[in-house]
Amino acid sequence: MLELKHIYKTYNPGTVNEHVLFKNFNLQIDNGEFVTVVGSNGSGKTSLLNVICGSIPIDAGQVIIGGKDISDEKEFVRHRRIGRVFQDPSKGTCPSMNIIENLSIADNKGRKYGLSRGLNKARIDYYRDILADLDLGLENQMDSPVGSLSGGQRQAVALLMATLQPIEFLILDEHTAALDPKTAEIIMKLTDDIVREKKVTTIMVTHNLRYAVDYGERLIMMHQGNSILDKKGEDKEQMSIDDLLSIFNEISIECGN
Repeated sequence: MLELKHIYKTYNPGTVNEHVLFKNFNLQIDNGEFVTVVGSNGSGKTSLLNVICGSIPIDAGQVIIGGKDISDEKEFVRHRRIGRVFQDPSKGTCPSMNIIENLSIADNKGRKYGLSRGLNKARIDYYRDILADLDLGLENQMDSPVGSLSGGQRQAVALLMATLQPIEFLILDEHTAALDPKTAEIIMKLTDDIVREKKVTTIMVTHNLRYAVDYGERLIMMHQGNSILDKKGEDKEQMSIDDLLSIFNEISIECGN
């Protein structure tokens, strides 16, 4: 279980640009939940992910995983149990290394290399099999530098890398936003398959309202650092894109837009 308790976060404190984002923010996510998060720009979606991953410090509050307070843990320590895929396909992979080498790095996550080889040749057939399942032809490009791949292919590799070793949480930060519609659909199907197969607790931030409605068991809408909508189970299944658009319009009117 993931718990955020009494989170406070202010950007640029003491300056003319001071912005209080989270003020006594609380959230609980149960094990195995697939949560989609929507909201306008500046609503706190990515900051929420950064607080969980330790990418930004909090002013006060607690980040608790499995009953343990990890608020003071460094980002790299948290990533031993967290996999994250970013919006930018160029992040999450090493462009100068080939596909096999990238997967090998991910395969050794949390382990000590010592003086052993970084590439385990016994795993190459496994890498080829999981790449073939993507149906993107990557199993035939295993020696190609990842930097030479298309954005969609690179994002698929990043998603595989994030989940290659057992993790407790998968964090998806608008991971289809930079892709063309057809490729985005492929990545979303891959995402759903991985989440279902590995039963990993997943938090997906997206601007695509259809994805927010169609995927996951829980939907959260953020606004000005608060959760203004939280639907799960049957209540979430009954939500439609028009319902979300209606709420966005109400917010826009309240904000004077």
